[in-house]
Amino acid sequence: MWSELTGQDQAIAVFRGAASTAGIASSAQQMTHSWLITGPPGSGRSNLAYAFATALISGDPDGDEPTRIQVEARSHPDLHVLATEGVIIKRDDVREIVRRSHYSPSVGRHRVIIVEDADRMTEQTSNFLLKELEEPPERTVWILCAPSEADLIPTIRSRVRSVRLQVPSIADVASLLVRRDGVDPVLAERAAREAQSHIGMAHRLATSDEARSRRAETLRLALEVRSAATAVATAARFLEIAGDDAKAITELRDAEERAHALHSLGVAPGQAVPNALRPQLKALEDDQKRRATRSLRDGIDRILVDLASLYRDILLIQLGADVELVNRELLERLQYAAASASPARTLATLDAIQSARDRIDGNVQPALALEAMLVSAIRRPTTERGAA
Repeated sequence: MWSELTGQDQAIAVFRGAASTAGIASSAQQMTHSWLITGPPGSGRSNLAYAFATALISGDPDGDEPTRIQVEARSHPDLHVLATEGVIIKRDDVREIVRRSHYSPSVGRHRVIIVEDADRMTEQTSNFLLKELEEPPERTVWILCAPSEADLIPTIRSRVRSVRLQVPSIADVASLLVRRDGVDPVLAERAAREAQSHIGMAHRLATSDEARSRRAETLRLALEVRSAATAVATAARFLEIAGDDAKAITELRDAEERAHALHSLGVAPGQAVPNALRPQLKALEDDQKRRATRSLRDGIDRILVDLASLYRDILLIQLGADVELVNRELLERLQYAAASASPARTLATLDAIQSARDRIDGNVQPALALEAMLVSAIRRPTTERGAA
């Protein structure tokens, strides 16, 4: 079960050791009942959390097949998952998971609570969780996942044992795609490189023609920004691309959820929904809207991450650095862009990309943030610059 956690040997050793000594009184230094797994997006935080949960529930450091299957399906009675597809984790959801954490394990050695994206808890919600992390029931284990310790309030950090994941290498991610998904090695290497070792994004780029096409269009449009007018038009197109990407992820799932909900409510396909049942469907639709909002934000952020890789490559060319490019297939166009501005201008663009991410995270309208960022990315041919 640890085989898909590529590039995380040190963290795996920590969790396997903790699982092997769980329940032994003398193992307090190895095993604790509150954990925090941190690492950059795509490093495999949640995958590691579920592998550790399998080991704890089964009582076997390498897990057993029935437990692994149930944990992967999120159907094991001793596993509870707190995740959100909205922007924040609600306090009521935390209250419910805390209540469940006090149940004794039903069939396994431990009851495990996994909080994905713990950084999405508000301070008030985090404070509600404090006492549970400090004094959980004897056979309950909390596993929180977040990009970094700094994303959680200090009082949470003081009550957990932190394990920091590394960024897996491009070779490790490519090897995983070949081994697990049967991807061609050449495509796997390119997907891993362009995803900058983000395992989930690498999988999408390796297995979806549409995802590769959207990324290619994003970079092409950014390199063609020549004026404020094209910056505004490009920002609008970026929002469309992010929306298309979000729909590709959520549309099928939304339809399946609605069909399942109607079936469970006894409503036949094509039949009108009775008034008494509409509140249940309205709640589902509200959840799907929140998921769509988050998915759109995630899509915009992916575009900004790809743009950061683009201008990073341009800066490396300008400085003559002997470092591998992320987007080396665009070498000729990158060299042209490098000659069209100074390194200082490229650094300013990289700063503007990060500012755009921060502004969108602070609820600034994405269109405005993208427009401001793209104005800094304007590149003019050398002849135009000389004439000016």
